[in-house]
Amino acid sequence: MSEGSAEEHARIAEEARRKAHEAGASAEERAKAQAGRAMAEALTGEIGEEEVRQRGLIYGGLIGIAVVMVQGFLEAPSHDASARLSVIAFSVAIPLLAALVMVNRQEVFRRRWTPSVSVTIAQVIAQSAAFVGIVASFWHIDWIAGVAFLAAGLVGVLVHSAGYWRLEGDQNLSGGQL
Repeated sequence: MSEGSAEEHARIAEEARRKAHEAGASAEERAKAQAGRAMAEALTGEIGEEEVRQRGLIYGGLIGIAVVMVQGFLEAPSHDASARLSVIAFSVAIPLLAALVMVNRQEVFRRRWTPSVSVTIAQVIAQSAAFVGIVASFWHIDWIAGVAFLAAGLVGVLVHSAGYWRLEGDQNLSGGQL
């Protein structure tokens, strides 16, 4: 092999290594971009849409429960502490829940989440106030009913949390196959 031919082979080999390195780097960048798109789709895809629908159902259901329970206190001549607590809690919960329903509808329309701390705080306050109002209403009727609702509500949260995390963990492990 001549010296010129060896240099030519070395140059070609070096150029091939450089192109392979560039191709590997661009493949890595494409993989990262694809992973980012997949994560964004997961947040706004079926799971995200289902979570938005569930929140809308929760807000609407709590408004309905609050309105029905407050009606019983509208014509009552006097209120004991539990009735008063229930009315106050519902007076906080109803407007916040109504605002959250409107935000929820906007999220559905825009097909994305509302990344706002104030919305998160409103969710916590509204749902907590609604729960307190319901417990206090049942307590007003009979304290045993109030304790039973409180206990059942806490068990319900645990059951939902366990089921949610189990399903989401299975979703991530199995790729979402039924």
